[in-house]
Amino acid sequence: MGSRPFTFTNNEYYHIYNRGVDGRLIAKDQFDSTRFVKSLVLFNNKLPLGSIYEYERRQTSMFEGQQLNRQFILDKPIVQIICYCLNPNHYHLIVKQIKEGGISYFMQKLGTGITLHFNERHKRRGALFESKFKARPIDDNDYLLHASAYVNLNNRVHRISGKNLELVRSSFDEYKESRKGICAKDIILGQFKGASEYVKFCEESFELMLQAKDDQAELKAIEFEQ
Repeated sequence: MGSRPFTFTNNEYYHIYNRGVDGRLIAKDQFDSTRFVKSLVLFNNKLPLGSIYEYERRQTSMFEGQQLNRQFILDKPIVQIICYCLNPNHYHLIVKQIKEGGISYFMQKLGTGITLHFNERHKRRGALFESKFKARPIDDNDYLLHASAYVNLNNRVHRISGKNLELVRSSFDEYKESRKGICAKDIILGQFKGASEYVKFCEESFELMLQAKDDQAELKAIEFEQ
């Protein structure tokens, strides 16, 4: 759904994804991967990209384990991050819009900010992503639950292993440990007796995902794409 011929609606959920131009890497090392996750917080506000990007460049210690300046960065969020997975050449998110125009503005800042960072750090020019982000509305609860499993385990769906696994960042650990993080997990975990029951659900869904991935026709039928 490249042109996204629908309007994002407040309090609705969306599966959002994109990948590197020509399938190229969007994270070359662990610094890039960690920066992507920080960006999910960094750009989730109404502040213009320029002010945040310039502030970020001045705060060289922010990627060395020190806390972000929360008063500056954590303005009122415009979306809720439900879950995410960054793979070496693509990412998946499930987000809920909580402010009018929130998803479009958040994704504009996220895409531009990541590209600026990546190009500056790796001495390159041009587009980092192959297109504007793609989005699918999540219109029922069953889809939401299975989509969350798909996103949380996306690196496993694509059988990422070896050194590439070091580049992966997923919210699955937040879920299975039921710990505080950047995701709004209650809409998912609140439907299970506990984190362990949700993990079991994900593992069962994972087996179905692998079968679907091995059959591209079935993959399209359940409306999941890389």
